[in-house]
Amino acid sequence: MTSLKDGKNHSNGSRPMNPIAWRIEQMNERVRSAKEQDLYLYLQSADAVDGPYVTINGRRMLQFASYAYLNLLGHPKIQAAAEAALAEFGPGTHGVRVLAGTTRIHGELEQKIAQFKKTEEAMVLSSGYVTNLGTIAALLGRNDVVISDKLNHASIVDGCLLSRSKFVRFEHNDMESLEKALAKAPKRSGKLVVVDAVFSMDGDVVNLPEVIKLCRKYDALLMVDEAHSLGVLGETGHGILEHFGLEEENGIDIKMGTLSKTIPAVGGYIAGNSDLITFLKHTVRAFVFSAALPPPAAGAAMASFEVIEEEPERVKALQGNVNYFIKGLQERGFNTLNTETPIVPIIAGEDERAWMMAKLSQEQDIFVLPVVSPAVPVGSSRLRANVTVGHTLEEIERAMDVFEAAGKAVGVLPS
Repeated sequence: MTSLKDGKNHSNGSRPMNPIAWRIEQMNERVRSAKEQDLYLYLQSADAVDGPYVTINGRRMLQFASYAYLNLLGHPKIQAAAEAALAEFGPGTHGVRVLAGTTRIHGELEQKIAQFKKTEEAMVLSSGYVTNLGTIAALLGRNDVVISDKLNHASIVDGCLLSRSKFVRFEHNDMESLEKALAKAPKRSGKLVVVDAVFSMDGDVVNLPEVIKLCRKYDALLMVDEAHSLGVLGETGHGILEHFGLEEENGIDIKMGTLSKTIPAVGGYIAGNSDLITFLKHTVRAFVFSAALPPPAAGAAMASFEVIEEEPERVKALQGNVNYFIKGLQERGFNTLNTETPIVPIIAGEDERAWMMAKLSQEQDIFVLPVVSPAVPVGSSRLRANVTVGHTLEEIERAMDVFEAAGKAVGVLPS
């Protein structure tokens, strides 16, 4: 049997490298190369988080890489709810939800989510990733068709693959492409369309009204991932249906979201009608066979939904910061694609330019990270800068000045 270490001398032609070992070696070589050039910026350990600031290796930097869109981390009500749940139930449950793992707080959180998303019921899982993975796999079978936007999150893609159904991808936010995919699907097959509400790399919003029309025309169920739209879209932060002024009961069949972006906890949720949730609670393997959400996280999440409803001014202020940031970057000459949300791509082009822009920005105490291929298409590498309600206009201006200087230094902008 070939071990992972076998094949170190594969260049001499004596024995080909084990494909698993080769993949490991390729990734490790890429990481080593980045570290040798002092360009490896991932997995940096934060010593402290203070609103829109993060301290790393003793340096306090302005944070532009966090999903804390409404700046809820450390909110007194949320903190108190987490501490109360910890005191009452401890840090974990020693069980899966269907056996010994469900506490009163889990049920109250699910009721709060259902109320917030205006559905009959909801269920929470241990992460947003497994929520997508497990839900899509549970809903579909071999004779069904799942249709996914090409820029959907990896968790959606992985769920589609795990489902073993026919997996079709349509061009990003292209309704003609979506209709062609729906028209080709066998009429007697189960059909599920899955889209992100806000696309996590580009920051743009799905054309939900047209997606709904097409799903109804072709008798397809619609699942929408609101990981980055909860607390962001809509006048009061209730999400994409509110953003477009659509009726809740006539829009989305399966409402998915996370508890780790705007919500400062961990986990994911599905909201929908009672029949759907009953089915999923007994068929989603990631729910049936995974430990329950830690009670402190559930308590924090429940309080967070309450804060969003009690303090709608946070949503309005966030949307003002988003508009200010995008407009300022565009005026400086940056390409920010079609974003209209706190996720703002600053296109650098080549991977090396994105790495260098991020490094130069961090050297000026702006914490931002690069997104490079294959996470995004070759030639579209970028800084993904996330603006929050915690940033003042002065702080946004300072960050834009740093990005502009970095862009000029690496040739993204004319010097």
